[in-house]
Amino acid sequence: MEGFNINGKILIGIDHGYGNMKTRHTVFKSGVKCYEAEPSIATSILEYGGKYYVIGEGHKVFIANKNEDDDYYILTLAAIAKELEIRGLNTADVILAVGLPLNWMANQKKDFMEYLLRKKEVEFKFSRATYHIRICDVQVYPQGYAGIVSSLSNYKGVHMLADIGNGTMNTLVITNGRPISDKMFTDKLGVHQCVKRIYNAVQAECGKLPNESLIEDFLKNGTAHSSDRILSVMQREAERYTEEIFDKLSEYEYDPEMVSLHIIGGGGCLIRNFGKYDTDSVEIISDICATAKGYESLYLTQSRMKKGA
Repeated sequence: MEGFNINGKILIGIDHGYGNMKTRHTVFKSGVKCYEAEPSIATSILEYGGKYYVIGEGHKVFIANKNEDDDYYILTLAAIAKELEIRGLNTADVILAVGLPLNWMANQKKDFMEYLLRKKEVEFKFSRATYHIRICDVQVYPQGYAGIVSSLSNYKGVHMLADIGNGTMNTLVITNGRPISDKMFTDKLGVHQCVKRIYNAVQAECGKLPNESLIEDFLKNGTAHSSDRILSVMQREAERYTEEIFDKLSEYEYDPEMVSLHIIGGGGCLIRNFGKYDTDSVEIISDICATAKGYESLYLTQSRMKKGA
């Protein structure tokens, strides 16, 4: 089991996605449903503050500020519990390394840190196990960029990073391993936009109401258990979505003859399954946990630099 222990504190990188929460070792849906009484059949239940939260049903809707409600705080506790369970721990001092979309960092970083640090010591139950944690530090890093930071020394020439999540696509231009601060963009062009388009098209053309899990399976695997008629509609809409992705990247001066493109995030499977692109100039990073791992690496680098100073 990989992981980092800093002076007795457990470092946990968490990627707070709209579709999935990711840590170094775990992935689960970013869904939260709150109940006053304990649900009778749900399994992933987090008990905190006298309320019961079912984790992993559905996903978060897009919100421009992740601290607008308590959902991401509850999901953070669940992510911590999952990582501690892997380590066989119920009590720990933890350090959180997290991230925000590139263009949101300046305005939201401080608030997001305070949101996660709202309570230094926290006790809660997850899947009937009791956890007592102390949150010792929170650091916020650029989303997506963290997933490739360890490879930047190899990025000679002009590169473009596209982090395609469930809610947004974050784009960053990198020249000779150096991110260009005035060439980073955030667009509401995440995978869920494609899911909604497919849902509406199937409803309009086939008179059916497909379950979102069917659509998500189709996008992830390139096929699903459904009729040829419905699969044809889903195929067409997925291809249109990937075309729109590349049109947007072209607006940001992506040219496959001169720019190497790196795609990270859940949307990478859509590009792989439905996109038309030059495989020699496009890298699809398949590790969905890469960004969470990158947050941990950035924290470690930052800590070493402070010690050196």
